[in-house]
Amino acid sequence: MCIRDRYQRRVHGDICYFRMGKVIKGQRKGKGSIFKAYTIGRAGAAKFRNLDFAEREGYLRGVVKELVHDPGRGAPLAKVIFRDPYHYKHRTEFFVAAEGMYSGQYVFVGKKAALSIGNVLPLSEIPDGTIVCNVEGALNDKGQFARASGTSAIVIGRSEDSGKVRIRLPSGDRKTVPSECRAMIGVVAGGGRVDKPIMKAGVQWHKYHAKRHIWPRVRPVAMNPVDH
Repeated sequence: MCIRDRYQRRVHGDICYFRMGKVIKGQRKGKGSIFKAYTIGRAGAAKFRNLDFAEREGYLRGVVKELVHDPGRGAPLAKVIFRDPYHYKHRTEFFVAAEGMYSGQYVFVGKKAALSIGNVLPLSEIPDGTIVCNVEGALNDKGQFARASGTSAIVIGRSEDSGKVRIRLPSGDRKTVPSECRAMIGVVAGGGRVDKPIMKAGVQWHKYHAKRHIWPRVRPVAMNPVDH
């Protein structure tokens, strides 16, 4: 009798043939295991502060404590300290640093913040043609577009009736997002990173060792059919 556990059975006359199932590379990566990101030593999640009444109706002032390197990320992070508007404490946030930010700089976030480098405003308060970065795709998602080093997006239009703003992404695509979404003024710092050539494999190894296990990549044509 043929056992049908993880195998498919094909019967030809009195002979049973078994075909083993095949786990492709994408299925292996989806499971995790060795393909998970190396998060040890990371500075923290780069995102805006949680949207509250103070930011919706006015502004808050924070100070850039320091600019830090985040392993596995091309852009530096700005460690910003805010005073909690509701409790007697301080809140620490990590923003994707814009080009021109420096330690000791005051950063203003909110509807009534000034239009200057490093400040965070809703797109409804940002005029057309302004260069922005770390743009939200939905309200209070804390930043989704134009976050890589040296990238930026441009506000190209708006619809007052529908409450939507149109932006041009670094890829050239145009996207429509709600006007309440926030964005940081300026270009993400760390531009020109890809201009420096990777001269040897050791540099490439250290680059991807800080990210996740995606290098070196063996060509499928160099494998046995069952291995890819």
